[in-house]
Amino acid sequence: MNDRYAVMDLGTNTFHLLIAEAGNHGFNEIVHEEEPVKLGEGGINKGYIVPAAFERGIKTMEQFSELIKNNNVQQVRAIATSALRSAANGEDFIRQVKEKTGIAIEIINGDQEAAFIYKGVKASGCLTDENSLIVDIGGGSVEFIICNDNNVYWKQSFEIGAARLMDKFHRTDPIPPESINALNLYLEDQLQSLFEAIKTFPVHTLIGSSGSFESYTGLIETAKGHAFDLKKIKSYEFNMDELLKLMEQVILSTHQERIENPGIITVRKDMIVTASILARFILEKLKISTVMMTTHSLKEGVLAEMMG
Repeated sequence: MNDRYAVMDLGTNTFHLLIAEAGNHGFNEIVHEEEPVKLGEGGINKGYIVPAAFERGIKTMEQFSELIKNNNVQQVRAIATSALRSAANGEDFIRQVKEKTGIAIEIINGDQEAAFIYKGVKASGCLTDENSLIVDIGGGSVEFIICNDNNVYWKQSFEIGAARLMDKFHRTDPIPPESINALNLYLEDQLQSLFEAIKTFPVHTLIGSSGSFESYTGLIETAKGHAFDLKKIKSYEFNMDELLKLMEQVILSTHQERIENPGIITVRKDMIVTASILARFILEKLKISTVMMTTHSLKEGVLAEMMG
């Protein structure tokens, strides 16, 4: 029997668990769970995990621990990113998880996070020898990676994830035009090092790693009446006009419209607005002509390394 691996990606909004074994083409998925823990809710920009979120996080880790035990897993890694990195009580959370489940959480920095995302995206097979910009919009941080199939030329993690932006700019719904302008100016200021890097390593293709880009794919395909299953694809190429039109609709939408839209998963119902403003800003600022989505991200990168 093949070795089984479990990878947990403990993000700001969502805790992911992937249990897999080596297959002919990469890996075979055994279990894939996503829990909307919302660890950053109520405290993300204050650098503190509020008690309700802390409790949800512990509960989810206990559930994951059960699944790992029941699935005969040999190797386990739990990776924590922006929310736990920046929270004053992050260490306390890690200690309690260790006591209750035996799972040792590793906190990684933004640079390591970007490196794992690159590995995950590379394993999806959507990189070529042309340079691309990988964008991974999380709740706490956003990673940008300029790369091709062989090399990473530049990478950086910015603490401007969708949950942080929402907390700063999306306080009334629908988001008012002046808040969109303020957010765009903020991004212009925060992302100077990305614009500099693009001058040295020009790109025309953007690859959106999981997250909101998965929602866009589903929304576009189901609107066309296509049966669509994210689990069956590793990558997807957008029609630019369709994508920009959809982003505009999302940005102008009301909370109620998003709640009623089955194509947007619960944890993303509000976060998708600031994520879309950020994604659109990048597309327009960098004059991107091709946009792709890949379902692969950090956890697939960690898995590739474990199987390596």
